[in-house]
Amino acid sequence: MTRVRHLSSVHDIGDTRVSHKECRSLMEAGYDVALIACRAGDTTVAGVPVIGVGVPRNRFHRMLVKTWVIFARALKERADIYHFHDPELLPVGLALRACGKKVVYDVHEDVPLQIMNKTWIPAWAKKPLSGIVRALEGVAARVLSGIVAATPSIGDRFPKPKTAVVQNFPEKGLATTRNDKPFEDREYAFIYVGGLSKQQGLFEMLRAFESLPEGAKGLLAGKFKHLQAEAEATPGWSHVDYPGLLGRDDVVAGLRDAKVGLVLDHPISNYLEGYSTKMFEYMACGLPFICSNFPLWVKIVAEDDCGITVDPFDNDAVVAAFTRLLDDPAEAARIGENGRQAILNKYNWEVEFDKLLACYERL
Repeated sequence: MTRVRHLSSVHDIGDTRVSHKECRSLMEAGYDVALIACRAGDTTVAGVPVIGVGVPRNRFHRMLVKTWVIFARALKERADIYHFHDPELLPVGLALRACGKKVVYDVHEDVPLQIMNKTWIPAWAKKPLSGIVRALEGVAARVLSGIVAATPSIGDRFPKPKTAVVQNFPEKGLATTRNDKPFEDREYAFIYVGGLSKQQGLFEMLRAFESLPEGAKGLLAGKFKHLQAEAEATPGWSHVDYPGLLGRDDVVAGLRDAKVGLVLDHPISNYLEGYSTKMFEYMACGLPFICSNFPLWVKIVAEDDCGITVDPFDNDAVVAAFTRLLDDPAEAARIGENGRQAILNKYNWEVEFDKLLACYERL
């Protein structure tokens, strides 16, 4: 049995792409799979064994120390294929390759562009750091055994023969069962699942919530990096139920009990060129959504009539879209069903996993 070890220093062990899709699907296809990650002790997620290498004290301890603890443990595992998910593990991936191992780099984001939008990185350091990562990825493209890219635009940056574009679409099973709960009977007026930050449209959403009827509530499920107190001080927060970071089952339950999904990301480089995982999960659950009018997203919505695109900074447009969907349950149900059918027919993990499997079979 081919022995595979996935490596991540950054991602939560419950990450949908890493654990629930890639690792679990590979296990079901007959591979011996485990995830090596920064956590205290060993555990299991989605049936996948997780090997914990301890919790880092801070970001710099993780990047400078824990990455090499992961390297040492990876060598100890004597795997046939190593598959890493974080750009800070690029040196580890190159070191494993230098040891004669087969190594795959899973590129979730356009990292050089993403660095330019990181608020925690000092302005003077962004350009040099972006250049360093771009250079490291260039070396990785030539040296590593395979590249797995999360979007076509990311895949275009790497050599075609060794690159597989494996998009982060929902599993078809999420869309198989139609949600028959009437829209008017659903508890939540809206739902947003994901990071809670300015760049992800947090304050645009809160401003729109001010127009909701008194007593109308929605679900914000995710993690604040900062600004929580500022968000809670806004008038729109009175319409929010905030349970924090939810597990996978609770997220799905929330999606099935909401009327409208939201994705009001700002038009920064790494969002403009990428897909929104949450948007496809809304579609899988038959949930109509309001999203930013990025060209890539406009194309998806136009092709399948599954949501409404708006300028995320135009509060009147956001409120008008909200009103349209909340005031017309039949229209909301029609749009939501269009999205569910699109997942069943083309935007699903089963189609994407075949590409990952082909990459592994080549190795």
